[in-house]
Amino acid sequence: MSAVHPLTSPLSIHDMTVAYQGRPVLWDIDYDAPAGKLVAIVGPNGAGKSTLIKAVLELIPRTDGEVRFFGATYQNQRSRIGYVPQRTSVDWDFPVNALDVVAMGLYRKIGWFRPVSKAFRQQALAALERVGLAEFAGRQISELSGGQQQRVFLARALVQNADLYLMDEPFAGVDAATERAIVDLLRELRSAGKTALVVHHDLQTVAEYFDDVLLLNMRLVASGSVEQAFTTENLRRTYGGKLALLDQVGHRMRHSNAVLP
Repeated sequence: MSAVHPLTSPLSIHDMTVAYQGRPVLWDIDYDAPAGKLVAIVGPNGAGKSTLIKAVLELIPRTDGEVRFFGATYQNQRSRIGYVPQRTSVDWDFPVNALDVVAMGLYRKIGWFRPVSKAFRQQALAALERVGLAEFAGRQISELSGGQQQRVFLARALVQNADLYLMDEPFAGVDAATERAIVDLLRELRSAGKTALVVHHDLQTVAEYFDDVLLLNMRLVASGSVEQAFTTENLRRTYGGKLALLDQVGHRMRHSNAVLP
């Protein structure tokens, strides 16, 4: 890893390229995540946002480049990293209840194929309570609504008590109550000094929900604080000619007292 990447960064990516069947999906990504911030990863469909998350977590292979978490490899820092996958990528027909799913986040502490003790079940139940689902602990996950399923996966990440959270579209397809619950949870994590990188599609809420932004379209277009990086020019470079969408974002931000330069 190059010396220009700080060892204190929760996530440092150096010259990372990811390709599918010889075609680059992400190209030469160089990025350092700020500690204790909520970071939105935004870009058009096919920009490589989910690929970025999966590649740094070694869920898919990288063609080139290096990744460090808190100055070390993923394998050495796994206990400090929580992951919330896309809800659509999960088999919700698997016969487990909500509490079982959350307890899976504790398996590194429990040990595989060992029974979940009362103390660990209490930790899992406390995490469900934090996301407002304690009363659904015994409910089969297939019987939960989409928003409730998303909260269960958030609880599974929370119970790990990680320092860095990587979330792949946690707001996708959820109701207003769940969206607000997720926002409140993210802010709670930030207050505790945690860092969260979140793949996010709603440009109109970026300035309201996040501190920093990473604008991606196969390449890293821009990154930094929302005030500095989430500009009209950078959005045009990221999204191209979708002017109507960008005008809506500008209008929303002006009315939120956040001025686009």
